[in-house]
Amino acid sequence: MLTGDNERTARSIAAQAGIENIMSEVLPDKKSEKVRELREKGKIVAMIGDGINDAPALTQADIGIAMGEGTDIAMESANITLMRGNLMLIPEVINISKRTMRIIKQNLFWAFFYNIAFIPVAAGALYPLFGILLNPVFAAVAMAASSISVVMNSLRLRN
Repeated sequence: MLTGDNERTARSIAAQAGIENIMSEVLPDKKSEKVRELREKGKIVAMIGDGINDAPALTQADIGIAMGEGTDIAMESANITLMRGNLMLIPEVINISKRTMRIIKQNLFWAFFYNIAFIPVAAGALYPLFGILLNPVFAAVAMAASSISVVMNSLRLRN
């Protein structure tokens, strides 16, 4: 944990959050420097901040997380803004992000599948080889099915 707070406050917060490594009374440029050092070592860095002094480190981190009660510049610098200032929400945010990326990849796969399979067939790609000629309405139906499957798959995030 990197914080500009004094050591006593830092230890109290770290104990509540289950954090063992603490650096207190850290100036803003040192926070940014430490984030850069960790990234250069190949570490994935998540920075959580709420103030102007956290903004440079939030932008340098792989994942910048701002607290909603913080300053506008911190929220603008971060990738994610937690609307409630509760650190216990971070595992949920990571879980939702992973599920979202998985669903995006599934949606891309199925959209490409529909387009690659049906549009060439409807355009007559199989006619020279097999004499199969489909009505272009099938391409339109495939596009509609693609859109519906993407929307329905995305709605699974609500559960």
